[in-house]
Amino acid sequence: MSGALRIDRVVTSGLFELDGGAWEVDNNVWVVGDDDEAVVIDAAHDAEPIVKAVGGRDVAAVVCTHGHTDHVTVAPRLGRELDAPVLLHSGDDVLWRMSHEGRSYRHLDDGHRIGVAGTELVAIHTPGHSPGSVCLHLPEAGALFSGDTLFSGGPGATGRSYSDFPTIIGSIRERLFRLPEETRVHTGHGDGTTIGSEAPHLAEWIARGH
Repeated sequence: MSGALRIDRVVTSGLFELDGGAWEVDNNVWVVGDDDEAVVIDAAHDAEPIVKAVGGRDVAAVVCTHGHTDHVTVAPRLGRELDAPVLLHSGDDVLWRMSHEGRSYRHLDDGHRIGVAGTELVAIHTPGHSPGSVCLHLPEAGALFSGDTLFSGGPGATGRSYSDFPTIIGSIRERLFRLPEETRVHTGHGDGTTIGSEAPHLAEWIARGH
């Protein structure tokens, strides 16, 4: 491993489109690695700042936490420009095809390990926000990349097609809240949080159907 393991954030802006609607959103794109290699988490809106953050490093994978338009916008382009496989859970194939019909990706399954910078990111299948949503756990750094499954203040939205509130609650309770409380949660939008900050509020979210 060359240099210390680090986590860089790139914020990009653009549209999230689903169910005939379109919303302006800011997305967090995460670049995880050392001086020589990296993994890109989510390919949102604009390739240039993501490529700049990679800075010529070898890219092991471009990982999509789910298939919504704002998280896969430039995934095929990044895959080509960075000579890296694009990974997505097959449960989100229908969403992927809304943006990239005819473009391929590699399947990202629960428990899949992605090696980078002498450590591994571990995929955790967390359906609910979408059928194929995944989070990525980086135990060495005490970090979780939650996509749109868990935010500061509650679970991701479940009011649109292909989403389900009881399912996302089950994913968070059974998969994410079993991680150490000090685990830092790097979210798909907005500010981060920790597992310990969010876990005490689960009953409140269920009661109000967040």
